[in-house]
Amino acid sequence: MTNPMRVIVMANQKGGVGKTTTAINLGTALAAIGERVLIIDLDPQGNASTGLGLDRKSRRSSTYDVMTGRKSLAEVVHETAVPRLWVAPSMLDLLGVELEIAPDADRAYKLRHALRGLAAAMARGELAGFTYVLVDCPPSLNLLTINALAAADSVLVPLQCEFFALEGLSQLLSTVDQIKKALNPALTIHGVVLTMFDPRNNLATQVVADVRGFMGNKVYETIIPRNVRVSEAPSHGKPVLLYDLKCVGAQAYLRLASEVIRREQLLRVA
Repeated sequence: MTNPMRVIVMANQKGGVGKTTTAINLGTALAAIGERVLIIDLDPQGNASTGLGLDRKSRRSSTYDVMTGRKSLAEVVHETAVPRLWVAPSMLDLLGVELEIAPDADRAYKLRHALRGLAAAMARGELAGFTYVLVDCPPSLNLLTINALAAADSVLVPLQCEFFALEGLSQLLSTVDQIKKALNPALTIHGVVLTMFDPRNNLATQVVADVRGFMGNKVYETIIPRNVRVSEAPSHGKPVLLYDLKCVGAQAYLRLASEVIRREQLLRVA
């Protein structure tokens, strides 16, 4: 997709690995260091929207309207309390979108078309210019996730430091390979971020070593620790960087944002 935005998808078919937490806090950290970021909530649970302080009653339009063509992406974007950070919210009606768009020939490209429309609106000066778009996906390989991968420049994989981590990673890499062949030849793995790391747990340390051995330099240096402040922040409708900037979780996401930007700079040079 030839537009000035970089589209990065948070994807893992396993639930509870930190996709939404990473989308919220990486997006906030990128905004904090000067990027202009849009988070697209493509999970019917809408947790990314809630975690950014967007009350469900205020979501008069959502990504459901975008995916069904009722509204453009520019029309559903909301500002958040974080400067330079916007969100396209989700609602439960997104649960029914697969059945609605399944008969369409372009069913896998709905989000790609919407992002192209967004880029055109930005070019016309109708909307702020986003430098990063982060897409939060549902915890399954459904048509929503396929749309996200078909529209993305790259995939960021949050991976919990647990026993079955490598098994889930292998499945996801296979899926990404299939999407590359069938729908999006330019798709790449941006990186794997290890989440919920507890240094007191010997298994977690072994998982880190195994994933690094398997994926090499695709694994970010930054590891997100298990941190109660990160867990508490969404219940207050805030990213952890607003809730408690000095906690270890917030600092880890700032380091991750710097790492993401460094990788992007290397990609542009290449």
